[in-house]
Amino acid sequence: LLAILKAGGGYVPLDPAYPADRIAYMLEDSAPAVVLAQAATLGLLADATMPVIDLGSGRWQDESVSNPQVPELTSAHLAYVIYTSGSTGLPKGVMIEHRNTVNFLTWAHRSFDAQTLSKTLFSTSLNFDLAVYECFAPLTSGG
Repeated sequence: LLAILKAGGGYVPLDPAYPADRIAYMLEDSAPAVVLAQAATLGLLADATMPVIDLGSGRWQDESVSNPQVPELTSAHLAYVIYTSGSTGLPKGVMIEHRNTVNFLTWAHRSFDAQTLSKTLFSTSLNFDLAVYECFAPLTSGG
C-alpha cells in the first residue's frame, strides 16, 4: 500500500472471499491501471482485462529501489477506493483523496498519543474503511 501511494497511485482493496462476480464488477467499475495479486488469488483474476502482476513471481524485484519523486502528485489525487456493501443493489465505490486521508490521520494523532497508536490492533479487512486507521495511524506516528 505504501508503494502504491508513494508512486502516486490509488488502491482498491479486493477481498478474495468475495464472489467472483463482485470482484469482476469492482475491477470493471474502478478500472485500475494494474492489479497486484498473490499466487493464491490469481484464479480470481482470470477474466481481468488489465495487467495483473503476481507479487510472488519476483519479476518486479529487479526494478529500481530509488525513492522516486512524483512532482505532479497533489493532495487532491486519489488515495484509495472503498466499496460499499451493495445492500441497495450494486456496490458503490467511494473515492478518498490523499487530503482526506491526511486529515483523518491528523485527527488520530491529535486524539491519541503515540504510545496508544503503537498498540493499535490491525484486525479489520482492508476492504473496511477503518483499516486506514489501523494501518496508517501507527505507521505515521512512528509505530
